[in-house]
Amino acid sequence: MQRSDIIPRFPRSRATLGLLICLAQGHAAAAVRIKDVADVEGVRENQLVGYGLVVGLNGTGDKLDNAVFTRQSLVGMLERLGVNTRDLEAKLQTKNVAAVMVTATLPPFARSGSRIDVAVSALGDATNLTGGTLLVTPLLGADGEVYSVAQGAVATGAIAARGAASSVTRGVPTSARIANGATVEKEVAFKLGQQPNLRLGLRNPDLTTARRIADVVNRALGGPVARATDPRTVLLDVGGREVVDVLARIEDLGVVPDTPAVVVIEEASGTIVMGADVRISTVAIAQGNLTIRVTETPEVSQPGPFSNGTTQTVPRTNVQVDTQSDRRLGIVPGSATLRDLVASLNALGVGPRDLISILQLIKAAGALQADLVIR
Repeated sequence: MQRSDIIPRFPRSRATLGLLICLAQGHAAAAVRIKDVADVEGVRENQLVGYGLVVGLNGTGDKLDNAVFTRQSLVGMLERLGVNTRDLEAKLQTKNVAAVMVTATLPPFARSGSRIDVAVSALGDATNLTGGTLLVTPLLGADGEVYSVAQGAVATGAIAARGAASSVTRGVPTSARIANGATVEKEVAFKLGQQPNLRLGLRNPDLTTARRIADVVNRALGGPVARATDPRTVLLDVGGREVVDVLARIEDLGVVPDTPAVVVIEEASGTIVMGADVRISTVAIAQGNLTIRVTETPEVSQPGPFSNGTTQTVPRTNVQVDTQSDRRLGIVPGSATLRDLVASLNALGVGPRDLISILQLIKAAGALQADLVIR
């Protein structure tokens, strides 16, 4: 019996309530570069954060009566510049200043004097940061040290217009960016060229992938240089070789990553993602719903000519019941591949929302040979 004879032939559902994504890579998947699936441990980014003031706003800044921290920051800044406003603090009513949090990412090997981008986000009740200028803001790392200093004109990329009766807002006007807005003042010490051993960290831990990376590296370098120590780590013993030369030679090597059999379901959006190695045992599937359609078509009854009758509306009700009896019990053969599984479920004429329930029931029946992740 051909496999096509086993799969039932039903009209496909036209409902588009979700999205079914099939990631079919299989064993014949194309090789990817090592630097796309693994990172060199120790070569990493660092997050920076700071608190500052944005000035020059067109009346869209913080209300100083509500944002006490903005008032105190403004007074402190003016005092550092030689302006005494302590006695007039209660009378400060400017709306052109906003307190903001400034964040940035310090890339690896960033040298003193290089520039990085920063993100600026309103902290108080400011409504729009467009047209503002960020004043000098130190950016601190997790150790409390200042690694960068930010300043410059902010760009929100948002549009906000308000009238007496309506308003229009596109984008987020309280969040902005400054391209190359921070200057690196302190470097993160890491001497890559002096490392006797290096470790490659897999972004998706897997024993098979780690072993394949080690084999590819050893063949390329002509010796037992790499070995997999755990699903995430591949240890490189560079010996007397130049570290940078070794990394440059191996980062473009191709390797075929192995992926576990996983089915991920997001019920909120009706999205289903299946891995290529998903398999199911022999299982029978039937899906159907009871649909009752009630249609009201009232008719108007007119009296005869020259009669004493009155015009009346006569109700007419049509009730239709669809039990979907044409849906048959479909058998999905054992050891079916991802293609077979999708074809069988589509042949049953169900949409993505129904597929979610079917996959959950297949897993409950023990026929789904994959991890089922529901988000």
